[in-house]
Amino acid sequence: MYSLAFSVLFIVFLLLTLAVRFWLSSRHIKHILRHRQAVPAEFAEKIPLAAHQKAADYTVAKTKFGMLSMVFNAAVLIGFTLFGGLQWLSVEIVHLTGPGMGYQISLLAAFAIISSLLELPFDYYSQFVLEEKFGFNKMSLGLFFGDMLKSAGLGAAIGLPLIWVVLTLMEKSGDLWWLYAWIVWSAFQLLMMVIFPTVIAPLFNKFTPLSDDALRSRIEGLMQRVGFASKGLFVMDGSKRSAHGNAYFSGFGAAKRIVFFDTLLARLAPEEIEAVLAHELGHFKLKHIVKRIVVMFIVSLGFLALLGFLKQQLWFFTGLGVEPMLLARNDAMALILFMLSLPVFTFLLSPLTSISSRKHEFEADAFAAKHTNAGDLVAALVKLYEDNASTLTPDPLHSAFYDSHPPASVRIHKLTAA
Repeated sequence: MYSLAFSVLFIVFLLLTLAVRFWLSSRHIKHILRHRQAVPAEFAEKIPLAAHQKAADYTVAKTKFGMLSMVFNAAVLIGFTLFGGLQWLSVEIVHLTGPGMGYQISLLAAFAIISSLLELPFDYYSQFVLEEKFGFNKMSLGLFFGDMLKSAGLGAAIGLPLIWVVLTLMEKSGDLWWLYAWIVWSAFQLLMMVIFPTVIAPLFNKFTPLSDDALRSRIEGLMQRVGFASKGLFVMDGSKRSAHGNAYFSGFGAAKRIVFFDTLLARLAPEEIEAVLAHELGHFKLKHIVKRIVVMFIVSLGFLALLGFLKQQLWFFTGLGVEPMLLARNDAMALILFMLSLPVFTFLLSPLTSISSRKHEFEADAFAAKHTNAGDLVAALVKLYEDNASTLTPDPLHSAFYDSHPPASVRIHKLTAA
């Protein structure tokens, strides 16, 4: 009875989520096309009509492609769960490996490989058709598949030991396994923040010290004013993959480093680069990074506690199309089912995350306006919106669900007022 009820609840939330997402995407497309013929008044003297229309067409194309992906992903989800895909996969693997840790790790690895292969045509289309059409793709086929193989190897090298530890805790540490697993996962996340800039990121991109002495001096002056210590200023060869530009700082503690995309340095003036960096440093100085980490840890603790409860409920498995193994542990299957079902039940809460993120963006903008010229940040943002073909006229409701940053007009209006 509970199993059937959970199956029905899962289907209802899946259809509801799919319907809401389609409705939001349709609104977004109509809103953008309605404003395609004229640049918004506050940008009329800064962005050409052709660039505005390119952004509109690019956003519409991405949104339509996203709608196709939604349908496909929903079908794959149903196939894995209620149509018995995971049940079949688990039976086949246990026949090959027998029960035990080998079965559980093999199940997770097989699921990851199959999921990646199913997503591959969409990744390819996005990069070599959609991005190519609008002039953003700079990636070769060799680099595309090379990145994929590196990611797979890195995932196996890092992920498999972590999974083994978590599964061992689930098997041997009793009812509070989720608490110990959370401690391990939290420590792992902090470790990744430390080693990502110097160990992982260089596997995919080349990082060279910033060679422009005048720009370096300007940036070091900014860092001194705001009290930020960095392990270095680096330029990343982002242009070998995409024409999009950005700047960020990565790392944690003493490993912090500032990174500029080469595409951004080629487009912005020195004072504009300084203003963009001031915004990013604002996130650090205003403790946004720490706050996000704390929230992430709290939420993950709650989710792991929920998983600790669900993995002991027969209806959780059978309601999602899986008959638990009698002679093997079902911990890996519980992880997979939880990962697949959680987004179905949490999507409608997305605006709550956006509200917090947007508040942080406004605060970081205000920080940048305090320590640099607000007009320089506005000029930089206008160039980045134009170069990245970011729409200036998003549907407000769609933006509330999907966008971590405020709409361009709202953000620039606040900066102009400042």
